[in-house]
Amino acid sequence: MTDNQTNETINTLLNRRSIRKFKTDPIDPHIRETLEKVAQRAASSNYMNDWSAIRITDRDLQGDIARIGRQPYIAQAPLLYVFIADEHRNARIAERKGIDVHGDDFAFNSSYRLIQASNDAVLALHAMETAANSLGLGCVILGSVLNDINRLIDVLHLPEYTYPVLGLAIGKPDQAPALKPRLDRSDQFFVNEYPADPDAVITGLDRFDADVHRYYDLRQADRPVDAFSDQIAQGAVKPASEKRRFTPTAERQGFRFDR
Repeated sequence: MTDNQTNETINTLLNRRSIRKFKTDPIDPHIRETLEKVAQRAASSNYMNDWSAIRITDRDLQGDIARIGRQPYIAQAPLLYVFIADEHRNARIAERKGIDVHGDDFAFNSSYRLIQASNDAVLALHAMETAANSLGLGCVILGSVLNDINRLIDVLHLPEYTYPVLGLAIGKPDQAPALKPRLDRSDQFFVNEYPADPDAVITGLDRFDADVHRYYDLRQADRPVDAFSDQIAQGAVKPASEKRRFTPTAERQGFRFDR
């Protein structure tokens, strides 16, 4: 890129990588406050403000979440959040205005609102991650906290009309991983419509497989990563014991999928 095509924000985003080993230094409270303010400035569907984030400061609880995620480094993160889709707060507001939040006309427990609230939580998390990276901090987004959603709901005491979305660990980096390869733009960016030719979305697959296989993940630094297509094939079929059932857990939290 030439100078007029980039700036500090773009460079921060282009150099984004996951950091899984942190120095033990705590995060300055003023920096934490800034990161939380940045997250609050993310886009909000219909201005519902229907997400929340739980900052984990209890070391035992952090250990519980690390066990749920099956990733010990979660327990070592100086700053750890779990972002949640949160229609509970809006339900309380509506209830104070005389709305029956358990009636058939109540709208905030719909699958549509759950999806939109989850989107908002992701946008807020991404804003926080980008801000942290711009300050020289390292982050890793934690989909692994959803390995046992029911357990996570229990340990965080999540009320009705809430649902966990992602975790975010932040700290001063104690590793420098290489940038992980990405697909060719032509395989992800299309014009006006999705390609009719099913092979059009994998034109650069062989080259991408080779790039990924040359990449060394610091979690397994002694061997190259499996080719991307091999990873996709391995993930395409899961044993029944590993299948996650999203709908029953969401229904446990009060969300409905019949409307």
